[in-house]
This record gives sequence, structure tokens and C-alpha cells, in this order.
Amino acid sequence: MKAINRDYKVRNFHQAKWDEPIIFELSQRGERGVIPPSADCEVVSAVGDGVSVLPKNFIRKSVDLPEVAQHRVLRHYLRLSQQTLGADLNVEIGQGTCTVKYSPKINEKLARLPQVTELHPLQDESTVQGILEIMSKTEEYMKEISGMDRFSFQPSGGSQAIMTMASIVRAYHDKNGDSDVRDEIITTIYSHPSDAAAPAVKGYKIIKIFPDENGYPGFEAFKTAISERTAAFIVANPEDTGVFNPRIKEFTDLVHNVGGLCCYDQANANGLLGVTRAKEAGFDMCFFNIHKTFSAPHGCGGPATGAVGVVDKLASFLPAPLVDYNTDKEEYYLNYDLENSIGRVRIFSGVPQIVLKAYAWIRSLGADGLYEVAKIAVLNNNYLFNELMKHKAVDAPYIKGKQRIEQVRYTLEKLRDDTTVTTGDIQRRMMDFGMHYWTSHHPYYIEEPITLEPTETPSKEDIDEYIATLTHVLDEAYEDANMAINAPYRSSIHKVDESELDDSDKWAITWRAYKKKVEK
Repeated sequence: MKAINRDYKVRNFHQAKWDEPIIFELSQRGERGVIPPSADCEVVSAVGDGVSVLPKNFIRKSVDLPEVAQHRVLRHYLRLSQQTLGADLNVEIGQGTCTVKYSPKINEKLARLPQVTELHPLQDESTVQGILEIMSKTEEYMKEISGMDRFSFQPSGGSQAIMTMASIVRAYHDKNGDSDVRDEIITTIYSHPSDAAAPAVKGYKIIKIFPDENGYPGFEAFKTAISERTAAFIVANPEDTGVFNPRIKEFTDLVHNVGGLCCYDQANANGLLGVTRAKEAGFDMCFFNIHKTFSAPHGCGGPATGAVGVVDKLASFLPAPLVDYNTDKEEYYLNYDLENSIGRVRIFSGVPQIVLKAYAWIRSLGADGLYEVAKIAVLNNNYLFNELMKHKAVDAPYIKGKQRIEQVRYTLEKLRDDTTVTTGDIQRRMMDFGMHYWTSHHPYYIEEPITLEPTETPSKEDIDEYIATLTHVLDEAYEDANMAINAPYRSSIHKVDESELDDSDKWAITWRAYKKKVEK
């Protein structure tokens, strides 16, 4: 640690920088890392007889994979790893609503066992009883934690889980014959943006509730919004500001009184485990990001699992298949016989390795341990909150003088007004100290936002280091604004031109898309 002319210390950090191409650009025709073995005689014989031993959709003439030698593959990914910040490398507090926390390494080892990694979704059910049992028992835990009656692990993550809930809302009202009338979904502006975006994709009109004068979702505005046109209420609680709505049962009761459904976004439930449940709050559906709350971990965008739970009346609408148990045969099986199923939202049954990690995490903690997780997550967050609020540049709108739950959305509006330094400038400067820092979802309803979420993972010493670093950067911005404005200096990538990020014509998120655009 290096002293910076003050009574606290920040880390002397410098990230590696490699001018590393992407793996497809390293490809050289004919180069091999692994030479696969020849097919077994019986396979060759079957093919010779014109018999396909693989499903037709598994057979491709070319998959256009990169051809790279082993040692170059190793160098490539090690170099990329040195240019990456993550929960195993730095104090991971600044990821905001994405919840990045520690995943016990023994759970990672479990998920990498060949008994798991070599499973295939087309195996006969009799050969996968172990993973089906784990999925079934994890569902039982999710039911107990939430109060819901059935769960699907098929959705890929939170946004797809919200889309799944919105699809169930549509299918439920279709079955009841009132979907033509029920064309509105209500949410709050500080719920995750996908709580509005997913139902909008399903064709719903979105009504957003803003905070009232006390900082909570406006109850009077909500009462005005409710009508016979209300299909559902989709909400995060606590919202992404960390504000928990204590009147949530009154909100859900109003929706039920007009025949609507209530859907709970519980992507980040770290501060609620063993404290509150979706059932008692009046919800018909909920989802957990088990790659967040249940320490799977997040995985930088995947793999992931948004576990969707529903009450009994909606169970038949879930994506098929569900895992059930045949008491006569004493074995688990995949149940595709769901009368009103919305169909698959992802192929097969999702990502069983993520479910396995969550199962191991829950089993190791037990009910008391899950409750302890919630208490520590809230304690850590409010310690961070109270310390940061001492700085003149930092404020947090709404519910003044009251604690938040597992995260806080702060504002640096005063810093911008005093120095012209923005939250994006501070974000880049924090990278010079090996720290991640997250701003907010767009649009920025809170000016110059920061959203920080420590979870239960970091120690007090970790949080103190993060506070010291952020305090140093904020103080520095007052003394020399250009230090933040021109940052980062010690990261793998310096300040970049972001002007093209909103131009979809210039995006290429796959190699195939990139080649199409380059070849135009």
C-alpha cells in the first residue's frame, strides 16, 4: 500500500496491457491444438449404412471454429485474464445491481467434475438421476425461501426470467379471455429496466410509478394507475436504489382486487433471505438470479440462471420441462405435460452446473446461515453508506435518514456542479486503483449516479479500502479535475471514444456479425 499525502492509504496498482487479438483473428488454417480420436467402428458402420447416429440439427458441415495451437490458446487467455478485474482479484463492491460475490472454490470444483461436465441433455433420464435430484431439491429450497409452489430453472438470467413472467401473464389472461382488455403493466422507475422492457416486448403499455415526497413508490399514484386494464404489477423490492417499500402488500392487494397478477423481481435478494418472502408480500410469481443471490457466481454475463417461481394456479404455464418424481418407479423424470406451458425459453433445462453450485451453497449454510447472509449484506451496505455520506461530494436521494437494504444508488451531482467531473470520470479513475465502480442503468433518473453493493462477501477491512480509494479519488477531483477527466492511466485500456456505443449499425457482438459488416 502506498501513502498519498493523507491519513489513509490506497493501493499502488498497475494493470497489464497486451495488444491481444480476439481468438478468431489468431486462427491459422490447419493449426491444431487437439486432434480428436477417430469415431468408433460401430459409429462408422452406422454412417456407412446411411443411419444417422446424431440428431439432424447436430450435424454441420462447417462450424467455423478458430484453429489455434494449444500453447497459443493458453497464452491468449492468460493475457486476457491479466486485463480483467473480478471478484477473485480485487475488492468487488462496485458492481451495483449485478451482485458479484464470492463463490466457494469447492463449489466450483464440484461443477467441474466430469460427472457433471460430461452430462448431455439428450441422455436417457435413468442415467442422469443425480443431477435431476439436485435440481428437484434445489427447487424445494427455492419454494421454502420464497413461498412459491413450483420453479423452473430454464431461463438464462434475470431479463429472460422477467420475459418468462411477462409471457405467463399474457398466457394467463389469454386463457381467461381478457387479454384484449388487460393491456397495461405497472412498474416503478427504480425497478430494473427489464421490468418495463420485457413486458413492452410482449406488447404491453408500461405505466411507471415515481417516488412520492417520502421517497417510496407513490401509493396514491399507484391507486390511480390501477384499473380493469391492469394485467400485472412487475416490481423490484428493494428497488435498485436500495429503498424497500414497506407497504408492498397494499400494492399487491390493489392489483388482485382488479384481477391482475403480481410479479416480484428478486434478482438481488441478498438482504432478504430468511427475512421476507414473496408469498407473504402477495406475489403470484417471483424470480431469483441464483447466479447472484445464491453465489453461483455471475460469470460476466453467463452462464446464468433466472429461477422463476409461481403459485399453484400458474404452475401449468411454466416453461417445460419441470423435474418431477415418480413415486411408483422411485425415480426423477422430466415432465413435459404442462397444459398451458408458454413453451421453452431456452433449450433443454437451463444450466445445471449453476443449480449445482447454488444447491451446494444453500446446503453448506442452512436456514440460519442464509439469514446470516442477509444480516451481513445489510450491515455491510449500511456501513459503506454511512461512511460515504460523510463526503461532501456524495448524496443519496430519497428516504433521508433511513437505512437502505443491500445496495444504494448515490449521486455525485454536487461534484459535477463544483468541478465538472462526472460519475463516468470517477468510474475510469477508480480503475487506476484496481477497483470496479458502477454508475446506473439508463436512463439516469438520478443525476451522476453510483450504485454500490458490497453483499455479505467483503470484510470490514475490504470495505475500508474501497472507501479510502473512492475518497482519495473524490478529493483528487476537487484538487485537479483533469486527473479524473483524462483517466484511466494504469488500466489495460485508456479513455475510449464512446460515441459509437449507441449506433447499432456499428455493433458486432459475434465474429459472424463482424465479418458480415466488414465484408459489406
